[in-house]
Amino acid sequence: MLIKCFLVTEKSTAELEKNILTAIVDTHARKPDIKKEIERLFNVEVEKVNTLITPKGEKKAYIKLKPDYSAEELLSRLGVF
Repeated sequence: MLIKCFLVTEKSTAELEKNILTAIVDTHARKPDIKKEIERLFNVEVEKVNTLITPKGEKKAYIKLKPDYSAEELLSRLGVF
């Protein structure tokens, strides 16, 4: 499983307004793999994926959904909100 968990912080909640999900992913996951996994699991289309390694050594992914889909709605379906 590439996606470890979705983050719900002040910053990630602000990113939701831009239709961006924030998640901790496997450190070996590549952007195309993350995109495919999100599209397959949640039946949405991903516009782009940005990643970074946090100071803790975790890999964080910012997943921007296409305008037809709502990042906030997806998280509420998962029970995050």
